[in-house]
Amino acid sequence: MDLKLLRSFVQLGDTGHYGKAAEKLFVTQSTLSKQMQALEMTVGGPLFERGRHGARLSQLGKLLHQEALILLRLADDIDVKMQRATAS
Repeated sequence: MDLKLLRSFVQLGDTGHYGKAAEKLFVTQSTLSKQMQALEMTVGGPLFERGRHGARLSQLGKLLHQEALILLRLADDIDVKMQRATAS
């Protein structure tokens, strides 16, 4: 699973809005949309319910969001540990 895609997914899930999420991620809405399509292909189903309301997490999206937060937290912890180890 691509951590970059997961970070984008979590941002969109948290904001519920492609424009706001894209702005925070410093990408275009088109790029973010393509990233989410790629992630949906990877997991095998829709992660969002899209509409006038923006983008709400689907049931599959809610499950992935919970798991992605754990994985991203672990990845960030590894980065910090490696930086500390190399700084010593």
